[in-house]
Amino acid sequence: MEPRSGPDGKDTGDSTAPSPSQHPAVVEPPRQRWRLVLARASDGPQLAGRELADAWEAALDASGLPIHRPAGRPRGRVAFAAPLPLGVTAERELADVALSRRVPLWRVREALTSHLPVGWVLVDLFDVWPGAPPLAGRVVAADYRIELMDVPDREHLERLERAVRTLLESNELIRTRQKGDGLVEYDLRRLLVEIALDLAATPAIRVRTRIHPELGTGRPEEVLAELGERMGGPLEIRGIVRERLVLSDDAR
Repeated sequence: MEPRSGPDGKDTGDSTAPSPSQHPAVVEPPRQRWRLVLARASDGPQLAGRELADAWEAALDASGLPIHRPAGRPRGRVAFAAPLPLGVTAERELADVALSRRVPLWRVREALTSHLPVGWVLVDLFDVWPGAPPLAGRVVAADYRIELMDVPDREHLERLERAVRTLLESNELIRTRQKGDGLVEYDLRRLLVEIALDLAATPAIRVRTRIHPELGTGRPEEVLAELGERMGGPLEIRGIVRERLVLSDDAR
């Protein structure tokens, strides 16, 4: 392309070259990424979706930490590994927070502990590589503890043991769940990894359910409902606790 000349004959350069204002803004990548291990009480505020995100963004803003703000997002964010069902107690939830500059562990712990949303507790935190894959894509399962109201009597315990055994021995467990305005069928067995009785100090049913991008997410209340149907009546429980999330690279 030939250079253009101005009225005085001087070369003005290529007229198609973008002006400085046309260049996209350069967004600096995060300098640090902290993995938070969090607990949530079942009696805390029951927030989910946008309300929960707003509560966490407000907490991050108040912490004074240099939160990294992605392009198009004026506020910081916390990236949870997986949604936590309402009413479920959590012992070791995982979430990532990115910072625009490096901050020592003690300072991050101090800042977050003072400003967590109501009902949440910081259990631990780790400095992880900023370029690591997002947490949400690495979660493959979740471990739940369904706490029973009382230690079952012998007859009740035998029925419960049979129900647990038949669930594990089944090739499929077809159930229906709400999706949008209708109901859809799904195979609960494909989402159930493990189930076992634990008759320790607090009697419980321990369940590991799969979290899969195509199959969906196994829900502990659906496992509980299937057990109740096989026993001829619902089980009385104290509550459901999500003990931890299982990542793809976790050891057994």
